[in-house]
Amino acid sequence: MSLNSGQLRLDFAGGAVGFRFRRGHGRGHPLVKAAGFRKDRIPAVVDATAGLGRDSFLLASVGANVVMLERSAAVHALLADALARASAASPDLAEVVSRITLIHGDARQRLPKLRPDVVIIDPMHPPRQNSALVKQEMRLLSGIVGTDEDWQELMRVALASARKRVVLKWPLRAKPLLESPKPSHQFAGKTVRYEVFLTGIKTSET
Repeated sequence: MSLNSGQLRLDFAGGAVGFRFRRGHGRGHPLVKAAGFRKDRIPAVVDATAGLGRDSFLLASVGANVVMLERSAAVHALLADALARASAASPDLAEVVSRITLIHGDARQRLPKLRPDVVIIDPMHPPRQNSALVKQEMRLLSGIVGTDEDWQELMRVALASARKRVVLKWPLRAKPLLESPKPSHQFAGKTVRYEVFLTGIKTSET
């Protein structure tokens, strides 16, 4: 992502997202592990809070079909523009974008009909890094979408809709969002953790 004249401009072809894709570092990412990827099984994913789009692009880059749900019309337009530019940038990026479906809508209404294997939820929260760029990015995004005061309802719908698991993304050292249910396990990144809530029958696949 870049900042252009004080406004957000999403970029999947360049920057950190493009660099990670070109280097093929996606498979080892903790989000990929939290989503339950295996060598012989790639889940169908819904990113219920698409936001900046980075998580969706990461999961699509390692083979998943991803539905991005974004209820802000302004952010949806930014995502559509970024996906179109990435698709035009190279055949490899176009292949990734072909696995992404961007939908303008509220995840609470959409999830029960979609019934994906995995739902990713990343509620709005304070910046997770100390750089001025990240703080400004998050400030601009927050100014557009506001706060996720209905995240508890979204979690309830997600837990009832996901066939396999819900992955909740939250700052590494922040207190848990939910008292109940508790996650079955979690995967930690450098600045965030991915809490995994299993929803299906507990088998060796989950």
